[in-house]
Amino acid sequence: MFSNVDKVTNLRITDSEALPSPAELCEDIARTSEQKALVARARKEMHDLIQGKDKRLLAVVGPCSIHDLEACREYAERFAKLAEETKERLLLVMRVYFEKPRTTVGWKGLIMDPKLNGTCDIPQGLRIARSFLGEVLDLGIPTATELLDPITPQYLADSLCWAAIGARTSESQTHRQMASGLSMPVGFKNATGGDLKAAVNGITAATQSQTFLGITEDGRASAVTTGGNPDCQLILRGGSNGPNYAAEHVASAQAALEKANAPVSVMIDCSHANSGKDPTRQPAVLDEVLAQVEGGTDCIHAVMVESHLREGSQPFPRPLDQLEPGVSITDGCIDWETTEACIRRAASIVDKARFS
Repeated sequence: MFSNVDKVTNLRITDSEALPSPAELCEDIARTSEQKALVARARKEMHDLIQGKDKRLLAVVGPCSIHDLEACREYAERFAKLAEETKERLLLVMRVYFEKPRTTVGWKGLIMDPKLNGTCDIPQGLRIARSFLGEVLDLGIPTATELLDPITPQYLADSLCWAAIGARTSESQTHRQMASGLSMPVGFKNATGGDLKAAVNGITAATQSQTFLGITEDGRASAVTTGGNPDCQLILRGGSNGPNYAAEHVASAQAALEKANAPVSVMIDCSHANSGKDPTRQPAVLDEVLAQVEGGTDCIHAVMVESHLREGSQPFPRPLDQLEPGVSITDGCIDWETTEACIRRAASIVDKARFS
């Protein structure tokens, strides 16, 4: 018998709850043939965009994070109509972000804390995330998210059309390896300081075969070997030194990708440091990016905009009955009316620049 002084593991673990296996959850909340067809079609269209075969602009638009399902359902219904209206010139993809990176502490997203009260019911969070993705797909809307935890894709990947590796994780070997095995296109954001090197290196690593530790569909630890992901994009999101969406920044990004023999596909994030964390600046950033598209810059394949039903953000945590519906609890967003104007303007400019 071992005494307490012999115990050397799990000394700081206060709880450990078993999750359902990915196979169990995916079977319980299964994807229909129509949903799978939409995912496959959207991924193929994005592949063609990234490889320069499709002249449309990819636009990843939506709430900074999903926290109010009812408001996000209303947003998705409006989004579906706008996507249909502009589909000849834009490929609209909705942000359905369930995981949020934190610089120190804070709400980490609906998967980690679905009740928004610190109880961290992850099994319930995974169920809610998978169910809501199905609702969005049923509206005919392609889906996008940031993948933060390397276990999450096993539960959600069949429901995702595009994924991001964030500014804090682009340099992570774990996330680069994960990206190399993902079945959907992946965007790597430049580092929070603004440097492109980590993201470009991440793209180079993700396009190659990798072997790493993972889990199987039945939840067992495994050694995973990938074939590499050819559909990677560099996301310019600005940094501590300021924005990086101007023509000279895009030219530098293009040169860095060419030097690395990586796919030359650039997405401009109109939020974050590119807008100075001011959501009302996003339309102006988008206009400057569209001016580059109009001027013939063909490596800009995509844009990202943070948008919700109502403008701005609201403090959180706070009592749930005090939360305003349709307002972000993470980064500030533009409102729906502004979103419609931005998207229609983008479609018009892409039409003139690439289809006339």
